[in-house]
Amino acid sequence: MLASSRLTGAVARAAAQQPSRMLSTQARIPSSILSAARQPAGRNGLISKSFAPTLMRNAMQSRGIVVESTTAAIMAAAKVHGAGFATIGLAGAGVGIGNVFGALIQGTARNPAVRGQLFQYAILGFAFAEATGLFALMVAFLLLYAY
Repeated sequence: MLASSRLTGAVARAAAQQPSRMLSTQARIPSSILSAARQPAGRNGLISKSFAPTLMRNAMQSRGIVVESTTAAIMAAAKVHGAGFATIGLAGAGVGIGNVFGALIQGTARNPAVRGQLFQYAILGFAFAEATGLFALMVAFLLLYAY
């Protein structure tokens, strides 16, 4: 405990002495919107000199959904929310499959003589539960990519 308190104190002192090294919310990579001047492209090597800063800038400024109007933004949000709600059916399919095979284990434990017939019913129940989950996944993909 003594060593950890010393380390914490040393880190705090170092941060207090050098405030310029602390993390800031401002990006230090110049944006192409703010500065119109571009760096000249290097002609030697696989990665040009202007490629690495552009790659970093694009990684920092990437957005998930870009829309141009309020109506389009509401529609995009509704699509994403609807797809998320549709995937709740996948959890129901998982619960259903668990119930089917749990019942198979209990039935086999109670009467091992009917194991073959119970297994056929379990496979049928598994297929129905899995089909329900696949329908939910299909609806989610339709909402995301078809509309």
